Amino acid sequence: MSVKRTLMIVGLGIFGIIALITVFTSWYTVDESEQAVVITFGRAADTVTNPGLHFKLPWPVQSVEILSKETFSLQFGYKQNKAGELEAYDAETKMITGDENIVLTDLVVQWKITEPNKFLFNSQDPERILHSATSSAIRSIIGSSSIDAALTEGKADIEANTRQLLVSLIEKYDIGISVLGVKLQDVELPNKDVRAAFTAVTDAREMKNTKINEAEKYENQRISEAEGERDAIMSKAKGTKTARIEQAQGDVAVFNKMYEQYKGNQQITRERLIIETLENVLPKAQIYIMNDDGSTMKYLPLQQLQPQQSQQTQTEKKEGSGN
Repeated sequence: MSVKRTLMIVGLGIFGIIALITVFTSWYTVDESEQAVVITFGRAADTVTNPGLHFKLPWPVQSVEILSKETFSLQFGYKQNKAGELEAYDAETKMITGDENIVLTDLVVQWKITEPNKFLFNSQDPERILHSATSSAIRSIIGSSSIDAALTEGKADIEANTRQLLVSLIEKYDIGISVLGVKLQDVELPNKDVRAAFTAVTDAREMKNTKINEAEKYENQRISEAEGERDAIMSKAKGTKTARIEQAQGDVAVFNKMYEQYKGNQQITRERLIIETLENVLPKAQIYIMNDDGSTMKYLPLQQLQPQQSQQTQTEKKEGSGN
């Protein structure tokens, strides 16, 4: 075989390899959940977010890095193995609170890639940086919180403050990541006995809140009943007031009529009132009416005659029945 023929075969082989490389590296596809960065001689170009088939210059002129647009979860303090079991890392989660107590804190950070260029080129391992920033943020917040707040009602504030601090740290690092949320999984004590004691404290606090709610409910019920009784008493009092006023007005009307009669016949009315009063005060007394000169007026002993008349009447009835 001649040298010329050999060179031709080698040239054709090289051309074929270049052609294959050109064909297979001149296009790429982007899924709906993906984003791509086209790199030209090591320099990143614009980010491609439109799904579908795209073309570029063949390798080694241009290359493509495909990144996900989905939300990722960073598990801090534990990890799920292939068998689905959780593996805890107590050394990583052991922290000191502001009142010098030790707690174990696990959390999950939701994050996503928002600037692919910075994610690829501003750091060598952005996920490791995120993990370190998470550790720094949660330790800082736990270190300024009390043990009671960390174990009971202060978890929501710890989550919000940790997320705020973590976002500020990630913005300073400028690694193309956005933190979406921070969720505490477990905040507990390392010792079982102490953990049980704090659990009892938590239960007692919940019982206290329950009793307070029940007492407030009872208080509101009693207040409602008292207000109802008050309204009933006031309504009854208003009715009594109205009745008394009407009765007084009736008495006044009667008195006014008597007064009109009295003005026309003062002497007769005065004597009649005196006699009626004496009859009411001394119902069994014998009343003698005297003239002004001291002599006795005509007097008929009606009180003595009434028993005699009644006895005579009964005798007549008996005789009539005997005949």
